[in-house]
Amino acid sequence: MPDDVVIAQTTIDDETKAGELAGGAVEGRLAACAHIDGPFTAVHRWKGDLIRDKEWRISYKTTRERLPALAEWVKAAHSYEVPQWIVLAVDGGSEEFLSWVAQESAPNA
Repeated sequence: MPDDVVIAQTTIDDETKAGELAGGAVEGRLAACAHIDGPFTAVHRWKGDLIRDKEWRISYKTTRERLPALAEWVKAAHSYEVPQWIVLAVDGGSEEFLSWVAQESAPNA
């Protein structure tokens, strides 16, 4: 079961948009839950310019099976030209929590 659960993350520059990205994914059963962290300062280079922006991080708990659909939904709903999208493996956890993630991420639950 631990190999089936992953944490996927993206960032966005607006708290309201972060809420929409989190809520829409959970409502659509693409993730069991989503956490929003921020604001924090992001420093990056974009099209030759050094950028410093406030951003919010959305962390989704989902399953590998639901990951492609979640990635597609986030990309379509996201306002960035190239949104951050990283996936972190979950290496353990309580059986009850991991089962809950799998159950709540299932499309036909």
